[in-house]
Amino acid sequence: MLAEQISEIFNRCFYQSKTRLIGGASEPLYEPGEQEARVYFREDYASSALHEIAHWCIAGANRRQQTDYGYWYNGERDLGQQRTFEAVEVKPQALEWIFSVAAGIDFRVSCDNFDESTLNMSRFRADVRAAVIGWLDSLPPRADRFIHSLVEQTGNHQALKTDTYRELPK
Repeated sequence: MLAEQISEIFNRCFYQSKTRLIGGASEPLYEPGEQEARVYFREDYASSALHEIAHWCIAGANRRQQTDYGYWYNGERDLGQQRTFEAVEVKPQALEWIFSVAAGIDFRVSCDNFDESTLNMSRFRADVRAAVIGWLDSLPPRADRFIHSLVEQTGNHQALKTDTYRELPK
């Protein structure tokens, strides 16, 4: 599935929420707005679109009133900062994995840090997998709606089955 198709599905699915998904950005960004909120994803990357949608699906009403949901981004983190980043990122990446399966595209976890000495990819992969299993039992309402819209488009019903996530992600 292409990023353009993902955008069409999202924008159709969440038209009532006055939130639009927009590609072509040099960096991902969420901008709240009185008339319309905007979720920007990088270039035309489907995985970036799905990741940013995951953040939006998890963000509560207060977070959705803040630029980038009030989070920070730093590309180079020490060990403590990396663990904090991973704690925040595990749930959106788990949703992104479910979205990816539903959309029929590959998923890769990302610790998104230029300092590889702070990374423990196998632990983070296991944490993402555990979060997927947790989400499948109780999806956030917006995520549930989006996943079902993707599945309706692609027919990838395995996205909602626990057995699909038996192996750790790449």
